Amino acid sequence: MGHNGFGGGHQLPGSLGNFNNLRSLDLSVNSFDGPLPNSIQHLTNLEIFDLHGNFLSGPIPMGIGNMLRMKRLDLSTNLMNGTIPNSIGQLGELAELYLDWNSWEGVLSEIHFSNLSKVEGFSLCLSPKKQSFRFHVRPEWIPPFSLNYIYISNYSVSSMFPNWLRTQKRLQGIILKNVGISDSIPEWLWKLDIELLDLSRNQLYGKLPNSLSFSSTALLVDLSFNRLEGRLPLWFNVSWLFLGNNLFSGPIPLNIGDSSSLEVLHVSGNLLNGSIPSIMSKLEGLVAVDLLNNHLSGKLPKNWNDLHRLYAIDLSKNKLIELTVVNRTPEFRVSHTRLKLSDNNLSGKLSPSLQNCMWHHSLDLGNSKFSGEIPKWIGERMSSLQHLRLRGNMFTGDIPERLSIGSDYDKGYTAYSDHMELVLKGQDLEFESILPIVNLINFSSNNLWGEIPEGITNLSTLGTLNLSRNQLTGKIPQKIGAMQGLETLDLSCNRLSGPIPPRMSSITSLSHLNLLHNLLSGPIPSTNQFSTFNDPSIYEANWGLCGIPSSANFSTPNDQKHKDDQDGEEDEDGRCMTWFFISFQWDFGLYVAVWL
Repeated sequence: MGHNGFGGGHQLPGSLGNFNNLRSLDLSVNSFDGPLPNSIQHLTNLEIFDLHGNFLSGPIPMGIGNMLRMKRLDLSTNLMNGTIPNSIGQLGELAELYLDWNSWEGVLSEIHFSNLSKVEGFSLCLSPKKQSFRFHVRPEWIPPFSLNYIYISNYSVSSMFPNWLRTQKRLQGIILKNVGISDSIPEWLWKLDIELLDLSRNQLYGKLPNSLSFSSTALLVDLSFNRLEGRLPLWFNVSWLFLGNNLFSGPIPLNIGDSSSLEVLHVSGNLLNGSIPSIMSKLEGLVAVDLLNNHLSGKLPKNWNDLHRLYAIDLSKNKLIELTVVNRTPEFRVSHTRLKLSDNNLSGKLSPSLQNCMWHHSLDLGNSKFSGEIPKWIGERMSSLQHLRLRGNMFTGDIPERLSIGSDYDKGYTAYSDHMELVLKGQDLEFESILPIVNLINFSSNNLWGEIPEGITNLSTLGTLNLSRNQLTGKIPQKIGAMQGLETLDLSCNRLSGPIPPRMSSITSLSHLNLLHNLLSGPIPSTNQFSTFNDPSIYEANWGLCGIPSSANFSTPNDQKHKDDQDGEEDEDGRCMTWFFISFQWDFGLYVAVWL
């Protein structure tokens, strides 16, 4: 009866315990709420009890220890709380125990595992929010079970690497993520036949084996966000390798092309230097490569043409000097592709070869030294772009009349994280999200002139439009009210004139607006969405505007600017104050509204 939407806000009935001959009960992914009835202790013949994905609350009944034939118990992804009863350790037939994503309190100790000699899989991952839960066993503890996998995350386990894991000779999956370990990785771990290893977000230190071959293909190894150092290790038979945000240094190994199983390479935020080896072109299965924020130099690789599965490349924040692009023929189209080359030493005009790339999702060439006009083919050929970032270059000329930002997207390839960098008063802030950011065009901080093209108003699904700090003239397009998906609009620090189009007030999704430092005139609309804009600083230095709202009783960005000026801080480029409003929505990922 799982996955049927049963419950509808109802609790599990106390009469459930009358079905004492029941052997399997699957009520997963329904809508049951409230506590588990104490009567479940009478289900003494039950072997499979699956309630994951409901809205159950309260503690696990103490009588659960009477369900002695239980082989699989899954209470994950509910709203349960309280302490886990010691009686769970009496379930001697239990093979699988899943208690993830609840709000447990107290301590999980040896007594909870006292008679669990048949357990093969244990999973108890919690939310990364502050937890009052911890896992505590003696260093010399020898468990009664032999696990195939253990998944634990986001609560305290031990400052030392758990020594009892050494007794688990059959382990194939280990997740000890964000559990407070501050230790080196023991040698015995590398002798296990691992398929999944996640030790990320701890304080692990020391060096890793330079060369390692797992006996079978490891699907994922994630050691990111630690303090590991030394040369970048070369591991064979690993499909997804995450070593980002550590202290690895030196060049990328020249024999990395021998890692034929590699699909995802994520080594951002390290101290890697040298050039990107051309031998990487031998990694025919490569899907995503992230070398963000290292010290790599030289030219971009020219021979990645045969990497037909490669869909995401992030080489931002390095010292690369020449743009040579993977050539995508029109017959080969990759959906939801990402190319990020910002914050390098790239210069000159945009290469025409870019128009053959078919980057369907994201193109980020910001904070470089590109010059010349923004080519028309960006709008004509890249019809499905959702994130176009060209800020901080030396582009001149008009904005292309035709720009097309796609409206269709999905959750993307979860091996690759979107990065969005913001700069606030000279401080770099970086936000990361697995899901795509709202559709975005950012042409800020260039030297673009001419009028805002009327065709841009056809982008009805565009979420963010930032054209600030240019030399744009003319009027705000009258049809801008057709951009009903717009949430953030920044036209500040230009030379726009004329009135604010009354139809702008019909953009009901618009929540962040910045029009300061232009030549706008006439009345400010006061109806619909404009009635929510109570901050007068978004209109300042438009001397012809009338009807500016009076100051509210809260600090505005302009107030903060005045305060910062008194403190001796200056605007990052001396031309126009930059400020941000940042909002988080965890339902569907991270949404960032940007004033750049």
